[in-house]
Amino acid sequence: MVATLPKRRTSKNLAAILVVVALAVLWQAVKVAFNLDGRTLPHLWEIVLALGEPARRNGPPLIVELLNAALFTAQGAFFGFAIGAVLGFVLGTLFAHVSLLERSLVPYVVASQTVPILAIAPMVVIWLQGSWWSVPVIAAYLTFFPVTINTLRGMKSPDPRALELMRSYAASTWETLWKLRFPAALPAIFTAFKIAATSSVVGAIIAELPAGVQRGLGGAILNFNQYYITGPQRLWAAIAMAALVGIVFYVVIAAIERVALRNIVR
Repeated sequence: MVATLPKRRTSKNLAAILVVVALAVLWQAVKVAFNLDGRTLPHLWEIVLALGEPARRNGPPLIVELLNAALFTAQGAFFGFAIGAVLGFVLGTLFAHVSLLERSLVPYVVASQTVPILAIAPMVVIWLQGSWWSVPVIAAYLTFFPVTINTLRGMKSPDPRALELMRSYAASTWETLWKLRFPAALPAIFTAFKIAATSSVVGAIIAELPAGVQRGLGGAILNFNQYYITGPQRLWAAIAMAALVGIVFYVVIAAIERVALRNIVR
């Protein structure tokens, strides 16, 4: 079994490389099939070469500017993810233990996600008086929902016979929570964390626009979008950097999941 683990990892890495190559081939195929010029869809190598060129006159290379913007956005996304994860876990745990709260509040939690984030973001910015904290708050708005629902589902996943066994041992609600419900819910919770991690990046980028934040990826995307005709490769590079931040968040959560669930039988 130990010998098969490196083979599985190698096959996964090879599959990931093949997916990237396939996407690159598809990109070029679409460009050729629809006869798209460089202003509509640049070549991949043009995007790569643009990273080494300054985005502004006498400015740093584009890659440096995008890395600084990515670090700034990642900071807001991290705090938003942390706030949303804690809030979602607390709500999901309460709903799992208090059926009245579940029946009365879960519909509102679901309904909250039907409101467009672009409608919520300006109000949050005004309420927080344009503070930087509006970025994490808006990111948390997108992250708390999957954590809440998956925590609720995971907390209710233990076998009823296991719950009866805990009651027969006179275990308290707190002991049942941490010794039975929480370990059983961890796979569902980490699934929600991986969804919320990427959502927090999207929320942070969207939040930077009404907040007037220019240092993050949201400001970079908005700026490069205005000059798309003359330099489309810069906008695509900014989009790729935003995707890379989301991938990093996902990979970190997946790594923590492997360590946390190592001794738990799913």
